[in-house]
Amino acid sequence: MLKKYTYKAALALLILVSSSCDSWLDLKPENGIVGDEFWKTKEQVNSAVTGIYSSMLDPDLAEKLFLWGELRADMLQANTGIRSYELEVMNGNIVDTNPLSNWRPFYRTINQCNTVIERAPGALAEDRTFTQEQLNAYLGEAYAIRALMYFYLARSFGDVPLKLTATISDDQAVALAKTSQAKVLDQVANDLLKAEELAVITYGNSTFNKGRITKYSVNAIQADVYLWKEKYDSAIIATNKIINSGQFGLVQGVNNPQWFQQLYAQGNSSEIIFSLQFNQQRTNPFFPMFSTVTGRRFVAASRVLEDVFPPDPVDVLNADIRANAAVRVSTGAVWKYLGLTEEESRTQDQSFAHWIFYRYADVLLMKAEALVAQDNGKGEEALELIYRVRRRANALPGTDNPDINPNSMRDMIDFILEERAREFAFEGKRWYDVLRNARRANYSRQDLLNQMVIDSAPADRQQSILNKYKDQNSHYWPIFQYELTTNKSLEQNPFYKGR
Repeated sequence: MLKKYTYKAALALLILVSSSCDSWLDLKPENGIVGDEFWKTKEQVNSAVTGIYSSMLDPDLAEKLFLWGELRADMLQANTGIRSYELEVMNGNIVDTNPLSNWRPFYRTINQCNTVIERAPGALAEDRTFTQEQLNAYLGEAYAIRALMYFYLARSFGDVPLKLTATISDDQAVALAKTSQAKVLDQVANDLLKAEELAVITYGNSTFNKGRITKYSVNAIQADVYLWKEKYDSAIIATNKIINSGQFGLVQGVNNPQWFQQLYAQGNSSEIIFSLQFNQQRTNPFFPMFSTVTGRRFVAASRVLEDVFPPDPVDVLNADIRANAAVRVSTGAVWKYLGLTEEESRTQDQSFAHWIFYRYADVLLMKAEALVAQDNGKGEEALELIYRVRRRANALPGTDNPDINPNSMRDMIDFILEERAREFAFEGKRWYDVLRNARRANYSRQDLLNQMVIDSAPADRQQSILNKYKDQNSHYWPIFQYELTTNKSLEQNPFYKGR
């Protein structure tokens, strides 16, 4: 059994390993844990792995998980507290000095993974109580999180530098050129295969099972990656491993007044597969985004209540339960990060709602998408999965399409995207969902991106953004100017050259 860790230890290690640095990819931990004298015991390896999770709690990284997935999409509206560089993105003005294009916190976490992968095996010879099984589990966690971080980078930037060795001293600082998105995704898939082989099924503890890498969290990431790689048979296999495990299920929504607390406020329900575990010692950065206490930066876009969650025209008391979980009708406040219950709000010191990477509803809808994208007559099976999610949520008839042709890939993809917008509102998935489906089969659904612009961009900016989106390079972030200055091997995303 792996040695259990506490989140106080995680916080302490975060303080030690998250210091900044000046040269590109000189991202070594600066607390001495990289030296040969450190890797002597299983407890030290455990501390290093704990540090990987802690690094993801860095507000700069955690905020980007949300902002990269939502800011360019169609669910948010600017509020008075918005930062100028965030508003520029929403207006379609993205430049290489925008701090949101700074990928450094992701590479810092990657380097911690690389360090564990390189150094942890040496502790086996030093600590006779350290078993191969324990080492394998730690390595599985490192491979999986490295893959997840590169998956975010590849979806957000396209081509990115691929570094698979640790930077542990000044003379190892390197300047790498970019690797193609396709090759990065291949590496991600390979890392996940290793992680699946090595990771545990359970830690014997619900909190760890939801907040640390297991085989099932690896399978969830795999399914997502295979959708991007258009390997739909593999995506279905990955989702089936989770579905057939019997370890997960949808939190009952209809006639369950505790639904919101169980899924969002408490954070470790049977639906959660993998999440970032914030707590009282390490609160999340999302409460300040949406709270009036700190100057609300964002509210829900008007279309969320008009189109995503339209009211029942017959019975005003009948509602999709996800609507009230997502947004307050009266204020437009995003509620998933503000609420303790559907009615009671958090205070700032209670801002420890977890960040959900994957949950069971996502697995069902990813499988539905893979079934449909194969275009082989499995639309009926996909519909059953979609309606399983809809029934849990009391989805309203006005958001249904009873006459849908299950064998029309176009109609079914539209339906799945609409359902994903409802199910994962403000969970950092919207931009990636639309881009993934737009780019399928050599951008056969560019119209999905165009419609998102029409639905969300300011009227005086729509045509400009539509013109930009004709260039596929514009769908990705620019390389941050500081990185270009410190790493002469990097080349700017072609769309942003000379801008």
